[in-house]
Amino acid sequence: MYIVCNINEFLSSMPNINNVKPEVAVIGAGIIGVTTALQLQKAGYQVTLIDKLGIGEGCSKGNAGHFATEQVFPLADSSLLPKIPSMLLDPLGPFRISLPYLLKALPWFLKFITNMRPSAYEKNKLALRRLNLQALPAWKRILSELRMEHLIELKGSLLTFEQQSSEQALKILALYQAEDISVQLLNRAQLEQLQPGLDTRVHCALYFNEVGHTINPYLLTQTLYQECQRLGVIFKKTEVTEINHLKNQPIVGFIDAKSQSFDKLVLCTGAFSKKLCLQLGYKIPIEAERGYHLMAQAASMPKIPIASFDKKFIMTPMAEGLRLAGTVEFSGLKQPANYKRALALLPLGQAIWPAITTKLTDDNLIMWMGCRPSLPDSKPIISQSGKHQSIYFNLGHQHLGLTLAATSAELITALISSNNPTIELSDFSINRFN
Repeated sequence: MYIVCNINEFLSSMPNINNVKPEVAVIGAGIIGVTTALQLQKAGYQVTLIDKLGIGEGCSKGNAGHFATEQVFPLADSSLLPKIPSMLLDPLGPFRISLPYLLKALPWFLKFITNMRPSAYEKNKLALRRLNLQALPAWKRILSELRMEHLIELKGSLLTFEQQSSEQALKILALYQAEDISVQLLNRAQLEQLQPGLDTRVHCALYFNEVGHTINPYLLTQTLYQECQRLGVIFKKTEVTEINHLKNQPIVGFIDAKSQSFDKLVLCTGAFSKKLCLQLGYKIPIEAERGYHLMAQAASMPKIPIASFDKKFIMTPMAEGLRLAGTVEFSGLKQPANYKRALALLPLGQAIWPAITTKLTDDNLIMWMGCRPSLPDSKPIISQSGKHQSIYFNLGHQHLGLTLAATSAELITALISSNNPTIELSDFSINRFN
């Protein structure tokens, strides 16, 4: 009797008599890469984490610190269309498209507009909701194992309304409730009880009571990396110049060292993924969606993150002060930061939280800019390559990198380990763009 089988499956099922761990390269050491490296090392792989800047030195360092599980709505919303002219004209508006960059980004925006179709919008929304439902449970699993639960504060967040009417707030409330998001509409008296100190112009707010924040997203990333080190993850601070694929093995080329082969490879390179993906035969429509923050001091601090529906920004209480963050700017990876956009956040913050004492004339204002990895359908890529079975992708999380890092790491680890992921991943396949 003859038995026909796949030789790779046969070899993988054989006992590892030398106890040699399969080697995995994780390229990108932001919060996505670090959580991915941690989960893979725990699953029995020998992980090499690679980044040219260091651990958590990109968006993971300067994000708003908000675990925004309520944000299930794709950015590609048809309500944006009438606002596009003002986006082009207002250099400090909440959604800015740089005129010199517009022509280069036009193919991305055409795909973005296509995703505004009701059927596409609904599909993308449902996919995001499936991911977001798993986000905080995944974070709790990671941090409880480390006994570091204090790194996330689960106190909720507010979405305030100042100029918009209460009727508008009720409409927004209904949208969230239709998605089974736990939310309450609070009037002014209720807000005084929950969060005293809001400006009197805030007449009502939505209270999301099942979301969280961290007072130091950079520390969170560093703490997870320390656990990676303890478990044996290797870190290489260098730039990856190319990725090749030979005999089912990824080969990584470095700018300052000879190439190295691995058994598997995961790209977690965020907004900087386009070039490396192209080398692997994938032309992905990823754009750098630049965001800014400004650190402010205040006589008293809010207890929870506060976002403004009217002003389109968020403030989060952090260990070193009040972080004012937000804005969307499409201007590419190479243009210098426009810190006027960060400075514009200060009067917005003072209009919501009058206890802010920082002034625009202060010396040594702390400002930051980072590039979010934005895809036109607002969904990340959590996927095995259809061209090379030993290469995987975990990137493109847009505004939800911090929120989705833990569950994305669990999902990609399950995929690499040939286990069944907890959700269907076809919506997040890289093949949707190719």
